Amino acid sequence: MVKFPDVAADERSTLEQFLDFHRQCVLDTLDGLSHVDAAATLLPATELTIGGIVKHLARVEDFWFQEKLLGVPPPEPWASAPLDVDPDWDFHSAGQDSPADLHELYAAACRRSRRAAAGCSNLSDRAARPSFGGGPVSLRWIFVHMIEETAQHRGHLDLLRDALARRAAAPVAAQLPAQAERLGGEEGGEPTPSDDDDGALDQAEAR
Repeated sequence: MVKFPDVAADERSTLEQFLDFHRQCVLDTLDGLSHVDAAATLLPATELTIGGIVKHLARVEDFWFQEKLLGVPPPEPWASAPLDVDPDWDFHSAGQDSPADLHELYAAACRRSRRAAAGCSNLSDRAARPSFGGGPVSLRWIFVHMIEETAQHRGHLDLLRDALARRAAAPVAAQLPAQAERLGGEEGGEPTPSDDDDGALDQAEAR
């Protein structure tokens, strides 16, 4: 179960705990998914996939905490990724990765981020590399931005999981009227759902 952030922690602990809270929620999104589920385009208005979002968030972790804060080269898979020809490679390539691989990719990036942040004694410590054509951002800024980024995409993941659950439930729900009509015809009376029908409906609504 995800632990909600403490309600009266100091500033740094509050930032760290909120970011970790959203990180864990992202990881939990992958629970129970098949490879097909993670790679599926589930909403007509967007090509975002669950796997693509998780892989993108792993890239963002390494970008801000490794490349910017520490000033070190990006780790794999970003170091050899064709980002120069496909800036959205993290989104586009995720279909090749299993949910287990995506889970480990993101979890490993988060572990690196925690180690990088732990090396800074103060939230006002500046990153090794500048950003936005100006000076380097502070660790505080990185935390706030990463909370924003992760929470935003967590909302996208919630929508995609809901769409996946509804799609999985639709075939079950569609069978119920036909089953009820068949049962009613056999008994010569009004169609009534059987116990099995109620169970199927409960399962469909619970997804």
